[in-house]
Amino acid sequence: MKNLKLLFVTILLCSIGYSQENSQNNYQNSGTKLLGDNLPKGVTIGGYGQIDYNEPDGSKAGNLDIHRLVLLFGYKFNDKVSFLTEIEYEHVKEVYVEQAYLKYKANENVNVLAGLMLVPMGIINEFHEPTTYYGVERPNVDKYIVPTTWRELGVGISGNVNNASLKYQAYLFNGFKSYADGTGILRGSDGLRKGRQKGAESVINSPNFSAKLDYYGIMGLRVGLSGYFGKTQTDDSGIETSTVGVSMLGIDARYKYNNLELRGQYITTNLSDTDEYNTLTGKDLGSKMNGLYAEIAYNFDLQGVEKLTPFLRYEKHNTHADTAGSLTANKAYDRDELIFGLNYKVAEGAAFKMDYQLMNNAVSGSETLKQFNAGVAIWF
Repeated sequence: MKNLKLLFVTILLCSIGYSQENSQNNYQNSGTKLLGDNLPKGVTIGGYGQIDYNEPDGSKAGNLDIHRLVLLFGYKFNDKVSFLTEIEYEHVKEVYVEQAYLKYKANENVNVLAGLMLVPMGIINEFHEPTTYYGVERPNVDKYIVPTTWRELGVGISGNVNNASLKYQAYLFNGFKSYADGTGILRGSDGLRKGRQKGAESVINSPNFSAKLDYYGIMGLRVGLSGYFGKTQTDDSGIETSTVGVSMLGIDARYKYNNLELRGQYITTNLSDTDEYNTLTGKDLGSKMNGLYAEIAYNFDLQGVEKLTPFLRYEKHNTHADTAGSLTANKAYDRDELIFGLNYKVAEGAAFKMDYQLMNNAVSGSETLKQFNAGVAIWF
């Protein structure tokens, strides 16, 4: 107990000393970059892109893909009102709008936002530009559990309480769709992922609540606590069992000390009424999902802004962490991965990447899947 008190006092003193030095802007995403307070009125244009090569270790052929090319447009009407939109081309042939929201700066500490926005859960969903993370692909925890890129239509507020070194966000969103045209959408293999409505003719029966607090009071450290609560949506509200309750909690941390970088997150999701939902739809949706990853990286400074960064990441995620009723947990959905590789930053906003993945699941006797990845990442 004495040691815990000493730790608390130390953290408190560090917070007082560093809250003004350690700005929350240490980590940028497209929104903060294109709608920054220091930018002039009018149009700002940006973009990011990711070109991948994925080669399974075995008899399968490798795959080359322009994974995504994104156009970003920001517009500042005046010092208080701005608009951001993100238009994404995936695999050359698919087009999506990932963000489209109006932002009103009520005062220095309160912003009002409305439109299509990123749900603040974990790290990658808000910071998914390809030069902001290590590895050719985004972490799979942020594919199967979160699930990135997760955006919803809604309204909310955001801002900072600098005296407490806190950034806050709180929104009402439309939620996942679980049932449409007489068919269930959600399933065990990827949880909520198929239920993302993406702002396209979204249905809503009851809004969902999303919130996040980020603490940035210690030099080099940023810690986030996220929550998302509500129910899924259905196009037939007369069928009560066509929806499930959603309760998602997440904690994430990023730490920088000189050339060393550490980051990690843990996400847990509880889904209620899944037994009734599976009976209606014939699906195998789990009642609990968990995911975590931990990553370490070290930057070797080269010429100018160039950096060579080796990294190592461990991931574990399970979309059948628990099941309801007679449904037996599928061990193939209990997965873990080890990824190691190199990131070569050649300019601000440009990098070459390569890594190697070792992927396992909990099925007895299953083989370790191996894959080599290489790619190009840009963001401007």
